[in-house]
Amino acid sequence: MQAGRISNRQTTIAGEPSAAQVRQQIDRLTMRLHQPGLSPRQLGLLGEDYAELWLRERGWTILGRNWRTRHGELDIIALNRADQLTFVEVKTRRSATFGPPQDAVTEHKRRTLRHAGLEWMQRHGGAIRHRGTRFDVLAISVLGGRRAPQIRHIPGAF
Repeated sequence: MQAGRISNRQTTIAGEPSAAQVRQQIDRLTMRLHQPGLSPRQLGLLGEDYAELWLRERGWTILGRNWRTRHGELDIIALNRADQLTFVEVKTRRSATFGPPQDAVTEHKRRTLRHAGLEWMQRHGGAIRHRGTRFDVLAISVLGGRRAPQIRHIPGAF
């Protein structure tokens, strides 16, 4: 692992993009989320990219993405503006046929995320100054047209 990196994916704490760059990236991702023919996996990854930018735009610091353990995967690990260490589960849907995206975070999923979060804390938590820990859900609904996705942020969801 490189110095300064906590994630096993792309994001580092240093070198945060400017607000204008984040807004441009959000606009591009909005278009990509509406592309026909995306597989569920592609939609999920684009939703996670969108969620990361949405959080950055609101002043959050992204510490890691897609951190995997034997218990499951943490989509986004971040510090919110109050310096709370936050594990963010992202759910993206294009239709309300199966209910809102947040309904996909079942009790079993919450349990696996708690175990994964505990493991992350054991490995990295001491290196990060924070004021408490919580699990949030970011539900992204990509509905008709080319408009921006609807976001429902549920702080402290479980």
